[in-house]
Amino acid sequence: MVPGAAGWCCLVLWLPACVAAHGFRIHDYLYFQVLSPGDIRYIFTATPAKDFGGIFHTRYEQIHLVPAEPPEACGELSNGFFIQDQIALVERGGCSFLSKTRVVQEHGGRAVIISDDAVDNDSFYVEMIQDSTQRTADIPALFLLGRDGYMIRRSLEQHGLPWAIISIPVNVTSIPTFELLQPPWTFW
Repeated sequence: MVPGAAGWCCLVLWLPACVAAHGFRIHDYLYFQVLSPGDIRYIFTATPAKDFGGIFHTRYEQIHLVPAEPPEACGELSNGFFIQDQIALVERGGCSFLSKTRVVQEHGGRAVIISDDAVDNDSFYVEMIQDSTQRTADIPALFLLGRDGYMIRRSLEQHGLPWAIISIPVNVTSIPTFELLQPPWTFW
């Protein structure tokens, strides 16, 4: 985590070189922007899984972020049809991060964003690691702060929407630091 405004400048200056040379690595951040609903139209920060999952080879200008049903995504999804060719929003708990990623992949999802189940977590990123099963997953898996995941799901419920529309990944190096529209509940 990079605290404060000076930290953001360091992150913005460091990130392009790292991405250009190596792609996204452990502890790097990946950003996505919610485009709709408008009350959560912010740029969110996530971290890629450490040692499983794929990387984003494509930038999706508009793709659905579909909350999984059931939220923990440890088995069959009742809304799996809506996750096909989209990105699933999943909650931590009940099974391994890799198991959740594989469930979304089996339903045709392009990626999974796993939010912490601690809804008050607004600053601690969990390192998602391989479980002991020797299985693999091909789609990107990202970890999202619990507060962010909760606020996205809450907004969708309030608006009666089945999904958010997002852009992912977002290149924050092209956005002036003062214009980064981050969620107000996670300012450092």
